[in-house]
Amino acid sequence: MIQDARDTVPAAGGEGSPPAVAISATPVRDALRGRCPRCGQGALFAGWLKVAPRCAACGLDYSTVQTGDGPASFIMQIAGFIVGFSALVVEIRFHPPMWLHLIVWIPLVVILSLALMRPGRGLMIGLQYRNQTDRPSSSPGSDR
Repeated sequence: MIQDARDTVPAAGGEGSPPAVAISATPVRDALRGRCPRCGQGALFAGWLKVAPRCAACGLDYSTVQTGDGPASFIMQIAGFIVGFSALVVEIRFHPPMWLHLIVWIPLVVILSLALMRPGRGLMIGLQYRNQTDRPSSSPGSDR
């Protein structure tokens, strides 16, 4: 789970106040774009697929993110379906030689997989952040 340890700002009279962090209304969309799911400002990734240690803008700790192989398996299924179905349609309609299939579809599946991997991983992180049960609920009256 993503640890959402927010700092409280001291208020007048020594009372604790709500967190002094702007909360993003759309954590999944922000994570898909490679941004912090909490504030939508800081970078989610430090490299192509390496998750940053924490958000530079709000300080959200990413060290506990556990996406596992979920994004890779979904991306392989999506890319495999798109390329497999396309190759089947091309074979039925045009009957190209096998070497043409190889030089078209193998690079396409590699490019498609690499292009979808970062947004897929961001999606899994955004969903994990949105659905975690240990942070306060955003809707009033909901029991978690």
